[in-house]
Amino acid sequence: MFGFFRKKEKQEPVKSKKQTVVRVKKTTGSKSAHNEILATLKKMQQEIDELKQALNSNPVAPRKGGGDIITEAMQAVSGDVIKSDNEKVIEGVFDGQNMVGADGQQYDVPPNYASKSKLVEGDILKLTINNMGSFVYKQIKPIDRSRKVGELEQDSQNLQFYAVSEGKKWRLLTASVTYFKGDAGDEVVFLIPTDAGSQWAAVENVIKK
Repeated sequence: MFGFFRKKEKQEPVKSKKQTVVRVKKTTGSKSAHNEILATLKKMQQEIDELKQALNSNPVAPRKGGGDIITEAMQAVSGDVIKSDNEKVIEGVFDGQNMVGADGQQYDVPPNYASKSKLVEGDILKLTINNMGSFVYKQIKPIDRSRKVGELEQDSQNLQFYAVSEGKKWRLLTASVTYFKGDAGDEVVFLIPTDAGSQWAAVENVIKK
């Protein structure tokens, strides 16, 4: 029904006397493979960023109690994937950048939508994908959040923005900072989960200096 959910076809080895040649059948699921590669690269970049930040004096805020906020929030997500001739509906958890679906897949959340909706890591979303490939998100269960005030900081190498407060820092979506025309050194008002540690925060406002 949806082209990007097609499974990859198996590789068929063709043996010869001198060497083994592996021929790969052409598949129409190339879009799905492309998305998987992008998701893998994005995850690798996140891990690299975390290693870089381990060297800084202000480490990225760790998750409280060593727990995983995404795993915990998943317990409140409906595991049912509703399909019809016209659309597919799935629930998931916002991880600061994307939605982790109940089906285990990662779905891109438009940064502008996440910024304007002030999505916080751990929020539960509902995604509707129609037969034209259009993605429509809706926030259905916001996680309890707390407001903090800190300083806006930007990494000079990867240009990642951070909210720094009480010796800790949280990642911020670039779209959120540019929406408020924020610059490094400005005061930032941001939102984080109340009862769970997070590595991302939502920008509520920026106070220019």
